[in-house]
Amino acid sequence: MQLNLELDTREEVPAWMAYGTPVFTVLAALAVSSVALLALEVNPLAAYEVMFVQTLTTEFGLTETIAKAVPLTFAGLAVYLPLKAQLWNIGAEGQLFLGAIAGTWIGLNVSLPMVALLPLMFAGAAVAGALWIAIPAWLRARWGINEIITTLLFTFVATDLKNYVVRGPMQAPGANFPQTAQLPAAGRLPEVLDAGVPVGIVFAAAFVVLTYLLVNHTRLGFEITFIGANDEAAEQAGMSKRRIYLFVLMAGGAFAGIAGISEIAGVQSRLRAFFAPGYGFTAIPIALLGRNGAVQVFVAALFFAVIFVGGSSIQTLMSVPAAIVDVIQALIILFLITAEFFKRYRVDLSVERDPGNDPTAPNPGGDV
Repeated sequence: MQLNLELDTREEVPAWMAYGTPVFTVLAALAVSSVALLALEVNPLAAYEVMFVQTLTTEFGLTETIAKAVPLTFAGLAVYLPLKAQLWNIGAEGQLFLGAIAGTWIGLNVSLPMVALLPLMFAGAAVAGALWIAIPAWLRARWGINEIITTLLFTFVATDLKNYVVRGPMQAPGANFPQTAQLPAAGRLPEVLDAGVPVGIVFAAAFVVLTYLLVNHTRLGFEITFIGANDEAAEQAGMSKRRIYLFVLMAGGAFAGIAGISEIAGVQSRLRAFFAPGYGFTAIPIALLGRNGAVQVFVAALFFAVIFVGGSSIQTLMSVPAAIVDVIQALIILFLITAEFFKRYRVDLSVERDPGNDPTAPNPGGDV
């Protein structure tokens, strides 16, 4: 018996596979994560009930989820937009740090009313994030140097820079801890109708809509998608691949910078040395789950916000290690990569029997 495996490139991805992949991926990741929970002697159904049901049915859970969804949405867009051009912004965490630094500095050193200070803080954070990725973007656009490596390496530099400023020029006067002074009231995101929900969720939703319109209803968006699908054909059609690469990467850096200041102004209220939320890395599975559109990125960000809040809940109530959230994230990425393989290739598996071992096969030598 011989097992034959053939791979054929798909000419067209079925609609059910294209749109069902995120759902199947999440379900598979949760199913495999159940094994880890069982190893910890925790009932997976009870854990997921706390993680999802209680999080979404309590005021505290909803408030915390929405608050975390704000930076996760911006970080997801930071990876999603370059991904449309087949580029990988792996260094969103570093751009997030630069946005937090720049926005915090503006909030502490500029005296303006809230209606002017907050936009200035967010604009400064966006510029800082865009400038931080400008060198990797230029290296990719001009010389084709892999942006995965350069953006990731810049994250380590950004981490050291953040640690330096909170221990040096931006440290609060007389403070015993490596942290800045607290942002003034004018530099903090207000709540929506005093419900405990930061108004940043409105800004995040607005940028999701703008990104959707950009990608789907503008010439620039068409060029981004075309170059992502076939860059050689796009160049022959007169499109500038260099210009698109610079735009999507620097726009991604701007989104990541906004994610940084939205977390500081909406939740932390000051920049600390241990500020490392990991949202820039979580943005990768968010963008992969939502790669079909900006609205899907927003939904994926809400999902991961639920996982973060729910993960903290089961850690407290069930003594489950916080690392279970990292396990779920890793499994989502693993299953997404697997799904992408099956979306690209059709797998044909067949079994051939060896005629010499088949008793029903005719005997070429005749009867004996």
